[in-house]
Amino acid sequence: MDVRTDRQDDILSVLVNGHINGSNAAAFEEAIRAAIEDSDRAVIIDMEKLSYIDSMGLRVFFRGARHLSSRDAKLVVAMSHQNLDVFEIIGFDKIMAIHPSRAEALASLDT
Repeated sequence: MDVRTDRQDDILSVLVNGHINGSNAAAFEEAIRAAIEDSDRAVIIDMEKLSYIDSMGLRVFFRGARHLSSRDAKLVVAMSHQNLDVFEIIGFDKIMAIHPSRAEALASLDT
C-alpha cells in the first residue's frame, strides 16, 4: 500500500495505491489521522488505484466518517467501479459521498 496526501485549502486528499487489509489497515488509518488538520472541512480518499480492501480496511472508512462527522467535516470517496459494489452493499453510500473520480469529488465540495 502506498498513501500520499495533497491539500487544497481546507480539503485534504489522500491517494491510496495497492491494497488495504489487516496487515496495513492500522498504518493507513494513522496516516490519515496524522494528515488531518483541525481546519479541514473535508477529506477525499482517492481509491481509484486501490486493488483490494478487506473488512479491516472498511473499518477505517467507517471510523473516519464518524470522526469527521463529529467535527462537522465530510468524508468523500473517489473509487473505481470494482469497489463501489462493496461500499453500497454495506451501506457506506449512506454515510459518505462516493464519486467515480477525485475531480468529481472535489467538484461536489464546491457547492
